[in-house]
Amino acid sequence: MVGNLVVTSGKHLIVPAKGAPLYWPHQQLPWSLEDNQTVHHLGIYNGERCFSVDIPETRWGESGVDLAVQKTSLRDYLGKIPDGLFRLLGRALQINEWYRSHRYCGCCGAETSLLSGERALGCDVCGQSFYPRLSPCVMMLITHGDHCLLARNKEWTRPFFSALAGFVEPGESAEQALRREVMEEVGLQVGALHYFASQPWPFPGQLMIGYFADYAGGDICIDDIEIAEARWFHYQDLPQIPGEFALSGQLIRAFVDRCTALYGA
Repeated sequence: MVGNLVVTSGKHLIVPAKGAPLYWPHQQLPWSLEDNQTVHHLGIYNGERCFSVDIPETRWGESGVDLAVQKTSLRDYLGKIPDGLFRLLGRALQINEWYRSHRYCGCCGAETSLLSGERALGCDVCGQSFYPRLSPCVMMLITHGDHCLLARNKEWTRPFFSALAGFVEPGESAEQALRREVMEEVGLQVGALHYFASQPWPFPGQLMIGYFADYAGGDICIDDIEIAEARWFHYQDLPQIPGEFALSGQLIRAFVDRCTALYGA
């Protein structure tokens, strides 16, 4: 194997103690990979092949290793590293977590093994297959002329507002989930929906699907379960919003750009 390795340990990244890069050239890895160590191919980054491997914390005590590595969270790098690198690290965490949590069949309990030709674990006893799991999540910015609706979640520790979001439930389309979430969270009806963009979000494994939604009627009535506050904001008078690294921040900034072009700065 020739290339770079993203090393994880559970939900954490294990990076060089000296800082960047946040992955390891294979020849500089402070551990020797065991013969049965599973390494996952991630793809190509900066023209080089990249792989992921999970190293249990029990191996950190090997000679000199504790001085060469540091444990960190991917959240620490939100908005601070190139988008391609962030996605690479998130992909490594998600794939390693999938592999670690599906070593045994959830139906019969037998040990699983990697299937040839696809990223899946299979059970030779009952024939079940297990693929990396993604949870689709819709995100919507409701707009009404030169205003947009932003909300603040009860669990957020920082005083910022963002677009609404929610998980797609079994049997729903993304559009049906969007309308249901809007009604549940703020009691509004929306009309036309306009797809914006999608974004993988590895906390722990969502695929965010972003829309603009035209306001169609109703008065704001928050659910008082998840939402602490929801208000209409003029595009020139916005509260603190997420950074541009997040799909929500991109949605809001695209709305501001559109309104600026229509109504002026």
